[in-house]
Amino acid sequence: MTAVLHPDGLKRCAWPQQDSLYVAYHDTEWGVPEHDDRALFEKLVLDGFQAGLSWITILRKRENFRAAFDGFDPETIARYDAEKVAALMQDAGIVRNRAKIEGAVASARAWLDVMEKGPGFSALLWGFVDGRPQVNRFRAVGEVPAETPVSRAMSKELSARGFKFCGPTIVYAFMQAVGMVNDHLVTCHRHAALAGGPPRPVKAPKTARPAKPGTSVRPAGKPPSKKT
Repeated sequence: MTAVLHPDGLKRCAWPQQDSLYVAYHDTEWGVPEHDDRALFEKLVLDGFQAGLSWITILRKRENFRAAFDGFDPETIARYDAEKVAALMQDAGIVRNRAKIEGAVASARAWLDVMEKGPGFSALLWGFVDGRPQVNRFRAVGEVPAETPVSRAMSKELSARGFKFCGPTIVYAFMQAVGMVNDHLVTCHRHAALAGGPPRPVKAPKTARPAKPGTSVRPAGKPPSKKT
């Protein structure tokens, strides 16, 4: 499937369909480079909650998640105890999965460790792509990969540091969403708008394996339902 023409005259990736919330997310958030440490933490945790579900399910509950998880403040989440986890398990506004909730707590503690000991969360992640978004030129959904060597390397690093629900497929969808890769189809109006931005200087972690220019990846276009 290629980009789809919408009533407003713009071509878009097919996955938002005609859902107004999804279209707004596609047009204003998905693929926009994000370098804020806390915003990246929120997105990674939400992508973890998506595992086995669709992203639109999480997107529709995002404000509920933000309220339930104290604005995704890592310092606060890291102090969650069994009583707080039990309370979250009763919150119908979020995905009530104990493993994912406890995983968010573990990831918050891992985030604090990265921020305290270095290199910083944003620097750690962006180091895998040399601080610059990889601009892909896919024309059809079937060309877009579910994971790549870089997402596998990032997944391995995050897991080693204590982050949870960060398998290579989840990580690649995360990379797409936060602009580490531009996976808008070339005929989508957002592809050109996001292509060619200047690099953001970051210090790559020693264990990072930056993406090699021109590396080809195997082939899916909308953010996939994820499995760890």
